[in-house]
Amino acid sequence: MTGKACIVTGASSGIGKETALGLAKLGAAVVMVSRDRARGEAALREIKQKSGNRKVELMICDLSSQNSIRRFAEEFRQRHERLDVLVNNAGVVLRRRSMTEDGIESTFAINHLGYFLVTNLLLDVLKSSAPSRIVNVSSTAHRYGKLDISGWATGSNYSAFAAYANSKLANVLFTYELARRLEGTSVTANCLHPGAVATNLFRGLPGFLRGIIKLLTISPQRGARTSIYLASSLELEGVSGKYFARRRPEKSSEASYNEEAARRLWEVSAELTQLGR
Repeated sequence: MTGKACIVTGASSGIGKETALGLAKLGAAVVMVSRDRARGEAALREIKQKSGNRKVELMICDLSSQNSIRRFAEEFRQRHERLDVLVNNAGVVLRRRSMTEDGIESTFAINHLGYFLVTNLLLDVLKSSAPSRIVNVSSTAHRYGKLDISGWATGSNYSAFAAYANSKLANVLFTYELARRLEGTSVTANCLHPGAVATNLFRGLPGFLRGIIKLLTISPQRGARTSIYLASSLELEGVSGKYFARRRPEKSSEASYNEEAARRLWEVSAELTQLGR
């Protein structure tokens, strides 16, 4: 990965931090994206120390805010001429329904629209840097998602798990539609289930539930392996539109292969993010 430029969102903790560390150890120049500056700077120091790689930097972006995403994308373009790998990793599980400043249900906004907008705003840089890769962190929870695209944005009949599952289904639908739209560009798009990982994703849940989850989950280091594999493996050159788990391609849910739903999701996402206006 020496000479490659990578972005990892949600890089201040958990899978994102371990992915950034893994790519830095492989010699890549890594831009860590974090919402919280203090946590981001602490993770940055740790990654530089552990990897011995000085080409690691921190950029601040709140993925619940479309204005923040746009500022981040513009700042990245001003600082960097190329982007070889974009790892969309940041995600949340929110116990209570909330709306973003853009008037969108927060889980859907952060977990899906964050991926969608960051990717589209940096797509020309990825294309000019090709062969390049887009890696979207989804979850096996996508298998429980329901195809109610208009309802996802408003969070009607909200439950934390349903909102999360719907957003992870959106990640897979988005990946497959993106791969179709990128055919012939030498930019690939794949998604993955990292495994059941003990991360800060569950920090909003009650303590007893977090304790149970910790007993049943794997470490962030193990959880990051598939993300690092999709970002760096030479054997995946040209592979696109796939869902991976444990570094192997797997069949995703039946709903995730609904091309009409994927096109509709893209259209709704473009409207909600005012893409192209």
